[in-house]
Amino acid sequence: MTTVAVIDYQSGNLRSAAKALERVGGSVRVTASPADLRAASHIVLPGVGAFGDCRQGLNAVPGLLDALSEEILHNRKPFLGICVGMQLLATTGLEHGKTAGLGWLPGDVGPLQPEDPALKIPHMGWNTLDTLAPHPVLRGIAVGSHVYFVHSYHLTAADPAHVLATTDYGGAVTAVAGRDNIIGTQFHPEKSQATGLHLLQNFLEWRP
Repeated sequence: MTTVAVIDYQSGNLRSAAKALERVGGSVRVTASPADLRAASHIVLPGVGAFGDCRQGLNAVPGLLDALSEEILHNRKPFLGICVGMQLLATTGLEHGKTAGLGWLPGDVGPLQPEDPALKIPHMGWNTLDTLAPHPVLRGIAVGSHVYFVHSYHLTAADPAHVLATTDYGGAVTAVAGRDNIIGTQFHPEKSQATGLHLLQNFLEWRP
């Protein structure tokens, strides 16, 4: 059975992500322990709230960032960032001033600025995926599949090749980004019903 560490850094409801991963066959531990990250085969970083607050939450856990870097960048374990967990992979977050991200997916996280002024911020609700590149974690997910978003900021990747799927919200918005053994979703797979569960199952089966 695939073992999954869901990182607990006091950011939002982690149990919904954990339950969805368990539903598709993962053995899940919600944890802030570097030892649990080392023991896991897959690592998930959820996130709800402001970029800076989430980064401070990561910084506050002794040894967590060092363990993350070791397991993801050196040992190349499959990694999934969800919502702000994906945004934290960027170089810089621009919410309430500048905050340094992890820099694993170079780019900036800035405010949504839809071309249609009638579109509300935050972007909240169901929207469709436009897949730009094949990826094992997106296998079997059709273009136009609906997934659930809740966000006011989005990733602008420095390398367009890192953008794997977009959604349209008054212009193209990064919905999935990744490289190597790292992938992130701006939407919430755990709230995206069958499509989200399919993506999570693909993630558990991923061996980059």
